[in-house]
Amino acid sequence: MTEPRWLTATEQRSWRAYVDGSARLTELMDRDLKTRHGLSVSEYEILVRLSEAPGRSLRMAELAEHASQSRSRLSHTCARLEGKGLVRREDCPSDRRGVVCLLTEEGFAALERAARDHVEVVRTYLVDVVDPADLAAIGRAFDAVIKRIEAG
Repeated sequence: MTEPRWLTATEQRSWRAYVDGSARLTELMDRDLKTRHGLSVSEYEILVRLSEAPGRSLRMAELAEHASQSRSRLSHTCARLEGKGLVRREDCPSDRRGVVCLLTEEGFAALERAARDHVEVVRTYLVDVVDPADLAAIGRAFDAVIKRIEAG
């Protein structure tokens, strides 16, 4: 059996800071969005992805990839959003087996309201406290992580 490549003390500190910081930031954003707008971070992310898509719609399979949710979890989340009138699901016109999720006008309006508060949380707890060079490094680092994950 090969010995694991253990993290150095510096790597371990960085890893723990990432795990702890990202969990706390996500909890804070989730709590803020729920309190102010009745949306979870997962629901907010779906609305964002739909708002950025052509025609404000995406196939559920594509939305699952973009929103970092399993198809099953995404289906439940979209059902909640549909119940709130923020999205609508329809059969895919080009493939009867597929389903498309569309952002409603009400959903877009809710996203616009939530985005104003959400960006302040992101700025207050990340962008404004991290040196711009470090923020750029975080972006490059996670682009590399995504690339590695997608490559398998």
